[in-house]
Amino acid sequence: MTIWQAVILGLVQGLTEFLPVSSTAHLAIVPGLLGWSNPDLAFKAVIQLGTLAAVLWYFRTDIVAIACDTLAGRSRLGWMIAAGTVPVVALGLLFKDWIERMNASLHVMAGALIGVGALLALAEWRGRRRQRPRSMSDINWLDAVVVGFAQAVALIPGSSRSGCTIVGGLLRGLTRETAARFSFLLSLPAIFGAGVFEMRDIEWTSGVGTVNLLVATIVSGVVGYASIAFLLGYLRRHTMWLFIVYRMALGIGLLVWLARDTLAP
Repeated sequence: MTIWQAVILGLVQGLTEFLPVSSTAHLAIVPGLLGWSNPDLAFKAVIQLGTLAAVLWYFRTDIVAIACDTLAGRSRLGWMIAAGTVPVVALGLLFKDWIERMNASLHVMAGALIGVGALLALAEWRGRRRQRPRSMSDINWLDAVVVGFAQAVALIPGSSRSGCTIVGGLLRGLTRETAARFSFLLSLPAIFGAGVFEMRDIEWTSGVGTVNLLVATIVSGVVGYASIAFLLGYLRRHTMWLFIVYRMALGIGLLVWLARDTLAP
């Protein structure tokens, strides 16, 4: 891996981690199109720590407030975030080998891109029919559990963590911005755990290189911060249809590429 490849992969990770379009799929498609070797699962998990830093910094005030209010007994949101993390941890450990095998299949990613795109369309349609969308102050235990299991669905490559959790939030009646905000907060323990857990599997002499890994992680953090700001601002004024159409087009395009043997499955 060259330094420029590390920059491009960090850019892709930061841009697509928080947009509901699947960073895993893009980290497989982009190298395939450019003729590069596909980065392994450990590399992808570790550079997510850059996007973790982006969430921590962007929501630093919220995180401190949630922690203080939870410890003081004024709010249960912190405990709800912890409860919502349990499904992805439990299922991630239980199906680790199966998930790693699926990460090698572009067909699975194409199907997940299309499938979650359809679920986003359903969530948008249902959300428009609700008379009183709910905000962060309205989140309850059932919301946390539903969104937590939605996050576990994102273990399927191509699904998108933010895509699945936003679907869960919208189906529970949260506003688009609230669903995205809760999605980002819920991602903190999961991204940290995955990054630390997979770091032990990094083969530092396999061609990745410490410098390249650090560069990709830093770039993903900087771009990830901008991506969070963009998405929250966008969802205040717009629907999810831009991302729905993009997911559908990308999934169908990927199937066409695979059928023509343009990309190795």
